[in-house]
Amino acid sequence: MARIVVLGAGFAGLWAAIGAARMRDEVGAAGRDIEIRVIDRNPYHNIRVRNYEVDLSEVALQLPQLLDPIGVTHGIGEVEAVDPARRQISLVTSSGDETLSYDRLVLALGSEVMRPDIPGLAEHAFDVDTYAAALRLEDHLIALGRSVPLPGRSTIVVVGAGFTGIEVAAEMPDRLVRAGITGSRRIILVDPNPAVGATIGVQARPVIETALSSLDVETRLGVRVASIEAGGVRLSSGEFIATQTVIWCTGLRASRLAENFPGARDRLGRLLVDPFMRVADLPGVFAAGDVASSVVDGLHPTVMSCQFARPMGRFAGHNVVADLVGQPMLPLRIDWYVTVLDLGDWGALYTEGWDREVRTTGPAAKATKQTINRKRIYPPLTGSKDELFAAAAPTVQAPPPTYGVR
Repeated sequence: MARIVVLGAGFAGLWAAIGAARMRDEVGAAGRDIEIRVIDRNPYHNIRVRNYEVDLSEVALQLPQLLDPIGVTHGIGEVEAVDPARRQISLVTSSGDETLSYDRLVLALGSEVMRPDIPGLAEHAFDVDTYAAALRLEDHLIALGRSVPLPGRSTIVVVGAGFTGIEVAAEMPDRLVRAGITGSRRIILVDPNPAVGATIGVQARPVIETALSSLDVETRLGVRVASIEAGGVRLSSGEFIATQTVIWCTGLRASRLAENFPGARDRLGRLLVDPFMRVADLPGVFAAGDVASSVVDGLHPTVMSCQFARPMGRFAGHNVVADLVGQPMLPLRIDWYVTVLDLGDWGALYTEGWDREVRTTGPAAKATKQTINRKRIYPPLTGSKDELFAAAAPTVQAPPPTYGVR
């Protein structure tokens, strides 16, 4: 029996597994002796882009309800190394060290938040990079709400004014209310760039600044974090901010497991893949999502977002089975790009195109964001094989709906 292993059950890995099962079913007899196995460190699929939100009750979807109906096996394990020459994966599981062989591999281990060597960062900072980290932050805020007021109790410092940092800061007023921290409070957004949202586009910045101002979010720009301690954070300007909550949101890099593979990687550590999601010069190895970079429109490489991870996964899953059974593979092409930035109670910001032209703002953009976060990026939860397979078809969705024009 041939084995396809999918490493990772995030947006790319989940859809690669479902896409592979769909193609296995489609090829009929040729697919009967193909096993598809997913390995992840967690027993759930995390709707990661919602980890900043007030309500985390619907952001972890159990893998059995998604994979059991389509005959995909799954296991929990920490990937230690991959040997592409021997086609073997070294894992640490609850039973100890294990070695798993494969005939075809889909690498979809995603990305991780960058953590530079800053004193106190590992010991004292929070993040929303994973569901577990988001829960840890939630528990911390709730504990603060129940504690005796101390210096910095009602001050939140968010480090990194990119997409994630802005969304965390904008959502924080509601999160503090939920945690029982009311009255006077401070939310401070820190970034080394001279402007908030430096990578989001010139058109977007005035909108973001207006929204943050309305939410009473302060900024410290053009400065870096020098150190973090239990009672506060010291900036490169010399300012010390008393706080018990520092949230680290300074960008992502590809999973370090990508370093197991020879060949070209970009500045974020992502493996370069072709339109079929194949890793160059590595027969039998496909990659998708944040661990991979593919030029999808003849000019622009993918960015780290579920907008690209989901179709990359669907096409990788289809193509890995096609490659195994000797059928033609399908190239991925995406001719549109949008961003939707959540700005808390103020609304949201919706842009179109690689120049990020602002199209809608405020409540209208918020409606688009909620459609994406709560519906569009979810797999079918009915347990229906047919619905899962229909959702995993190797096609590219149309852009999300807009509810108004700026």
